[in-house]
Amino acid sequence: MGILDGKRILVAGVTMDSSIGFATAKVAQEQGATVLISNFGRALGITRRIAKRLPTEPPVLELDVTDPDHLARLPELVREHVDGLDGVVHSIAYGNPETLLGGKFLGGPWEDVAQAVQVSAYSLKSLATAAQPLMGPGGSVVGLTFDATVAWPAYDWMGVAKAALESTSRYLARDLGPEGIRVNLVSAGPLKTLAAKAIPGFEELDSMWAERSPLGWDNTDQAPTAKAVCALLSDFFPATTGEIVHVDGGFHAMGA
Repeated sequence: MGILDGKRILVAGVTMDSSIGFATAKVAQEQGATVLISNFGRALGITRRIAKRLPTEPPVLELDVTDPDHLARLPELVREHVDGLDGVVHSIAYGNPETLLGGKFLGGPWEDVAQAVQVSAYSLKSLATAAQPLMGPGGSVVGLTFDATVAWPAYDWMGVAKAALESTSRYLARDLGPEGIRVNLVSAGPLKTLAAKAIPGFEELDSMWAERSPLGWDNTDQAPTAKAVCALLSDFFPATTGEIVHVDGGFHAMGA
């Protein structure tokens, strides 16, 4: 018996089997959930292929969280497979690495910054409200962040976008709380995902964790982060919302 027995979970933004979204879908299935995953555009074909590597091949939905038509039809697409949702995972972020990352903060053009904020932060609100008609009391929305309380080497405008994501999650927690829907984030340490490979200077961030995390940090292991996401999707945190749970080996708590 798993902690997600009977739960219906949508994991939005699954591209590669090295992603946190994929690991979350896997752990959720192992814990008894019925899982749906989503992607869009050219990445949709990749998602359909890697879906076969999960314990149970899930339905793959086409969903671009920046497209109003996609968001409007989400309830219809979900209901083709399940009659509602108990949880939604936001595993979505994008910032143009050529203009916004790797020491390019002062030169980042607004057009690219706006795209990064829309895709990485505003989309949490877009996804949550699109899924709202499918959810009820006890529902849970969980997003993924990278600690935005400080300025990091190389992360630049994605750090700003993550700060917007963290603030968005708190306002969503306020406005969806009366409906019994929780909204939380998991802040993971650096992991070798497709997104990380796009960050110039990622190795500099990565090396800090190896030296300063009291529990140590394996940047190839998405399972601890996925387990935290699934815990927040479960009924084990019924009175927790607006929270950011750190899964980073304890790095965030160390001063030096």
